[in-house]
Amino acid sequence: MDFKIFGFGDPFFSDMFDASDHEVEKSVNTPSKRYVRDAKAMAATPADIKEYPDSFVFVLDMPGLKSEEIKVQVEDNNVLVVTGMRRRKDEKEKEVKYLRMERRIGKFMRKFVLPENANIDAISAVCVDGVLTITVQKLPPPEPKKPRTIQVHIG
Repeated sequence: MDFKIFGFGDPFFSDMFDASDHEVEKSVNTPSKRYVRDAKAMAATPADIKEYPDSFVFVLDMPGLKSEEIKVQVEDNNVLVVTGMRRRKDEKEKEVKYLRMERRIGKFMRKFVLPENANIDAISAVCVDGVLTITVQKLPPPEPKKPRTIQVHIG
């Protein structure tokens, strides 16, 4: 089962990530700063996708986040969207001086186009020890059509 994942594998994004904000604003042919920011947010949130006989499971690392800081939605056309915001715990303290900042903060987002057999009414999300697991149940396969016998009448 192939999933369409927005933001990954597109060579256009790798070129955008190297452009400075000033260059992005100057060029007419490049996307908006918001689009670039969202693309970076998507690329910085890795995910594993597993398929089981009865479900699809999405596993995303969400270290240090509480469940109320994570939002899981399904948009109209079967798109699973995971969003949220990572903040520094000590951002209000003026005397803090970071010597190195490697952990990403800010908005995160991932979008996944669900397959046709995904049951969007049977989705669960659980976050345990910084790992978000979203389970999307599959719809049962359609019943094979049985041949219909038509009675022949004598006219």
